[in-house]
Amino acid sequence: MEDNKQAMEAALQFGEGQPVIQVLKGGLIHHTYKASYVGQRESVVLQCINQTMFHHPEDIIHNYQLVYEAVHGKEGITIPPIIPARDGKLFWLDRHNQFWRAIRFVPNSYTALVPQDAAAARLTANCFANFTSALASVELNQLRPVIPRFHDLAMRYDQFEKAVLTATQDRLLTATHVIAELRQRHHLVEFYNEVVRRPDLFLQRVMHHDCKLSNILLDVHSHQAICPVDLDTVMPGLFFSDLGDMIRSMACSVDENSTEWEAIAIRPDFYDAIVEGYCSGMGDQLTDEELKHIHKAGLMMVFMQSLRFITDHLNNDIYYQISYPEQNLNRALNQLLLLEKLEAYVPVTIE
Repeated sequence: MEDNKQAMEAALQFGEGQPVIQVLKGGLIHHTYKASYVGQRESVVLQCINQTMFHHPEDIIHNYQLVYEAVHGKEGITIPPIIPARDGKLFWLDRHNQFWRAIRFVPNSYTALVPQDAAAARLTANCFANFTSALASVELNQLRPVIPRFHDLAMRYDQFEKAVLTATQDRLLTATHVIAELRQRHHLVEFYNEVVRRPDLFLQRVMHHDCKLSNILLDVHSHQAICPVDLDTVMPGLFFSDLGDMIRSMACSVDENSTEWEAIAIRPDFYDAIVEGYCSGMGDQLTDEELKHIHKAGLMMVFMQSLRFITDHLNNDIYYQISYPEQNLNRALNQLLLLEKLEAYVPVTIE
């Protein structure tokens, strides 16, 4: 009730007339609402930004506005604008110092949680690739690093090894198998370091960094993609980030919380659709070296996520929320098994 009262107060800052508040579910980070106004046609998506996760929420606003201006008027991508508050600022601080922003609600749109078939997976990959492609002219140093080193695989591996050194004996004993298997794949860290050393061959681009079907607006009539949403993690990144995360989240037969170990598998039609859709959307922007190593994208992101889960388990579950004590260990094992399945499948797809 208190949250809705605060949302009502915030809504008054971003529109004219009496607001009607509707909670929008599905997001895990921010409190999100749809605010409609009596007598007004336009509605807004109203969000209270999670400042525990995003310490400098004004950087999110800065990056969003930069992206909006870069794609505004371009064919194929239409990102809804930020709505200014009554004082002219692109955000509003309430009496509790909570940070609110409003974005125009796109009518006749909807979101879906998971792709039902390979065609939906291809559409998702193509949309995120079109997004990156449309932002090719953006000066990367103008974007603020909202989460510095977010997909830095070398740093994630170092965090993992430090956690091994400081973990309790009980936690180490439960994680012995996962630790050993991840260490055997250090060659992926070595490849990442080579990528970083060759910026002429592996380019930095504007990446979304949270690519999934639920972060795309779809048209209610055509069911085609309108644009990506949830742009809070838009930052410079490397070729494997967005593509690899889509492979990790959409090409797997079960999600990362599943403990049905034998059910974990790669869906070949989904995998191929994601890679094809992404490469098609990027056009000629991928370098020859990136195309040569395109199938490493999924391997690197699945490996990284297993590292992050086991690191959190060894650190006594301080980052990811859990609903039972071994959940981060099981998530790490889930991703390790997915990595093994992906390793077995990838050579088949490489010509």
